[in-house]
Amino acid sequence: MKRVAIVGGGIAGLAAAYELEKQRLAGADLDWQLYEASERLGGTVSTTRIEGFVLEDGPDGWVTEKPWARDLAVELGLKDELISSNDATRKTYILIDGKLEAMPGGMRMMVPESLESLEGCALFTEAARAAYAAELARADELKASAPTEDESVSSFVRRHFGEEVLEKIGAPLLSGVFGGDVAKLSVQAVMAGFVTMEREQGSLIAAVQAKLKARGNKPHPPIFTSLRRGMGSLVEAIVAKLPAERIHLSQPAMSLKREGKLWCLKTMKGTGKAKRHFQRVLLATPIDATKVLLESLSAEAAALVPNDASSAVLATFCWKPEAASQFLVPTGFGFLVPPDASATESLLAATFADQKFPGRVPEGCKVIRAFFGGASAAALMEQSDEAVTAAALKQLRAIFGELPQPEASLTTVRRWPRSLPQYAVGHLERMAKLETLVGELGGIKLLGNAYRGVGVPDLVRDSRAAVRAEY
Repeated sequence: MKRVAIVGGGIAGLAAAYELEKQRLAGADLDWQLYEASERLGGTVSTTRIEGFVLEDGPDGWVTEKPWARDLAVELGLKDELISSNDATRKTYILIDGKLEAMPGGMRMMVPESLESLEGCALFTEAARAAYAAELARADELKASAPTEDESVSSFVRRHFGEEVLEKIGAPLLSGVFGGDVAKLSVQAVMAGFVTMEREQGSLIAAVQAKLKARGNKPHPPIFTSLRRGMGSLVEAIVAKLPAERIHLSQPAMSLKREGKLWCLKTMKGTGKAKRHFQRVLLATPIDATKVLLESLSAEAAALVPNDASSAVLATFCWKPEAASQFLVPTGFGFLVPPDASATESLLAATFADQKFPGRVPEGCKVIRAFFGGASAAALMEQSDEAVTAAALKQLRAIFGELPQPEASLTTVRRWPRSLPQYAVGHLERMAKLETLVGELGGIKLLGNAYRGVGVPDLVRDSRAAVRAEY
């Protein structure tokens, strides 16, 4: 019998447990056990349902073109729960000088499908529009000079479109997704598709236009997909498939060491300690816990696990119809805020949750999810819920005017400390070396958002693939 430990009960650990249980029920001689340090499963994937509101405490969906989360949801019997984003009314705004300016339609991140879409766009100056036009004309030059080594996102975007586009769109978009500093983020790790476009065609605009032409009259798939009752449904559906006796909550891992041919995993259980031996260990722990567990096994490997991670603080506000009718929110999915190193407790972004997906709120209601990240999140992490909501509402009122006070019972605050590891320049090379070193230890696999992607589909893909490769 192969005994397998899963350390960490976030979506990565749960996807691995689900796949192991499938193999066990199919006849594999397996004994798996999952250990989670907290009192609940799912990590940042969590949904609060209250008075008809579906409020996401973490990610609110996934990018549709990545199929792995959808595949798992369908397999779990959630096909009828799948919903698509309201792309017909999709707009993203950038906060510029206290005013929301809409991004042009037909943008793939910071790359327009056509130069015509930029005409009349108040977000850009004439100089930025000229930089876009020049990028298309510089295709051969950009292709010939495309670097083979990794570089920062800021360097990549600046080479193509200049400083204004970087500051107004590039930095807010990438900071919104990865919570990091674009001057440090690896373009090969977080924008691999664009790196390929540059190498093949030079101009990113030309590459996007070529893809659009190849698509022909086929309709665009929705940008985002989610679940009718929230992302927490995915966690609940997985957990329902797992034997409760194999799940160990509030039992953090304390140490991992080799004893003969087995791995000895020591955990804290109540006020005492427990230990058990396994042939395989899947580490789906946050980066700080992973570093601690790896340090005694391979200091070199532990040093390669990303050091930097961004925190997030979310404040969600709900307004019922009477209050919601007293203020206007522009049509769209939400807004992003360009990073400002001098600002403290500044919003990173906000989502108009009642507009992004259908059926998330009762008729006539409004919901805004306000995000703090980076240094602002760190500053607010230890402050009270009241302080967090006051900071968020102050900035929302500066944008939308006087807002009715949201009901306290329909206001949530969630904190996710160091939850988003930063893929710094050289990330892919470091991860290749890390995988080699961990492979040399034998029987250990690293899972989670620190290595090969931060989205729910990436985590599901990696975890299931790791199990299938072994069993």
